[in-house]
Amino acid sequence: MSESTDRKFLGRLSLPERRYLADALRTETVGGVLLLLAAVAALVWANSPLADSYKSAQDFHIGPAALGLDLSIQHWAADGLLAVFFFVAGIELKRELVAGELRDPRAAALPVVAALCGMAAPALVYALVNTLGGGSMDGWAVPTATDIAFALAVLAVIGTSLPSALRAFLLTLAVVDDLFAILIIAIFFTSDLNFAALGGAVAGLVVFWVLLRKGVRGWYVYVPLALVIWGLMYNSGVHATIAGVAMGLMLRCTTREGEEHSPGEHIEHLVRPLSAGLAVPLFALFSAGVSVSGGAIHDVFTQPVTLGVVLGLVVGKAIGIFGGTWLAARFTRAELNPDLAWPDVFAVATLAGIGFTVSLLIGELAFAGDDVLTDEVKAAVLIGSLIAAVLASVLLKLRVRKYQALVSDEERDEDEDGIPDIYEQDNPEYHLRMAEIYERKAAEHRERAQVAGASRDGADRPA
Repeated sequence: MSESTDRKFLGRLSLPERRYLADALRTETVGGVLLLLAAVAALVWANSPLADSYKSAQDFHIGPAALGLDLSIQHWAADGLLAVFFFVAGIELKRELVAGELRDPRAAALPVVAALCGMAAPALVYALVNTLGGGSMDGWAVPTATDIAFALAVLAVIGTSLPSALRAFLLTLAVVDDLFAILIIAIFFTSDLNFAALGGAVAGLVVFWVLLRKGVRGWYVYVPLALVIWGLMYNSGVHATIAGVAMGLMLRCTTREGEEHSPGEHIEHLVRPLSAGLAVPLFALFSAGVSVSGGAIHDVFTQPVTLGVVLGLVVGKAIGIFGGTWLAARFTRAELNPDLAWPDVFAVATLAGIGFTVSLLIGELAFAGDDVLTDEVKAAVLIGSLIAAVLASVLLKLRVRKYQALVSDEERDEDEDGIPDIYEQDNPEYHLRMAEIYERKAAEHRERAQVAGASRDGADRPA
């Protein structure tokens, strides 16, 4: 038997990876709930008697016109706040490549193939629907994105905790997904280039990289420089969020002697709450407010552009990720973790059909200048994400007892040393500690048995 046949897909994570994952997803879950609340608030506001004030707030302009930054609030949210989101995505990607699931090419093959198929299939579904229906092909990229925060918010709302291997798979999918979404934005949604501004942005990035390599510290150095780079990137015609990604990728995500955490992890820990708790919810607040009247919902399911988005998210994502994963596992001869089953992979693939933040952004870019179609595409993203969330919730609830048992096993720490017992099975000291614990418990129960026996004998003795 070759070595590859012993490889496990969705196997147990290493302890450091599990701890990093738990910390990252805890913040993303809170952010996801805020994102969900912001989206609901936007929909209520945009469909209330105060709808005009919502439109006015979106279109309110602020910023220095002399620097080319006199932008609407909605524009600031999409280009400015989402740069923070993509900065964190850049750090995540760098960490995955050098210290996480993607550092080993063989181990990375499965999630990368799954993510690629999970982006290609929705694009193909959209293209097929619009080819047959005579719609616009401009929105092919809208259903290709997965929103990890929204997916985790759904898990929190339905009260389902996934085993760490499935959560890691979902996060890795989202990281690779973000990478290709970034490439799509950079390649397909770059307007006429201003080479002077682009050269200035590149020069700023070089300075940023040199300062990092020289070990220069201090937010007061990097934050002003980052703002300059962002402003130049915006004026260059390249989407400004690319600046955030580039700076995130430059951070060092490996530890050196004497370091508990790498600089990248430390900065990610500081910035992630800002991204998940403020930047993305505010983007949702000013982007998700669309009409949800009966006529608008009817149009979503009858027009090829919007129907393509819905089917791309609901059908394309599930089939693409599941099919890509199954084929990759088959050809790499990786065995599925015996504690899990292929329906679990399909449930996570369905959950990945929640494409909110980046899908809304790409929808705005794809149909810029056509406000009516942009709003219809946004409505399609919301409806498709909602359908995917409901279907995934049903599928995950069918296996909730199995997940609860697996999570309980992962978290059990009977010797209370801060390390889950499942990670200490090869440690002799752990077994000696457990032996002492059980001996104390046995002595306690023997003592209780004697007391109980004496009490019963006293009660049975005739008066």
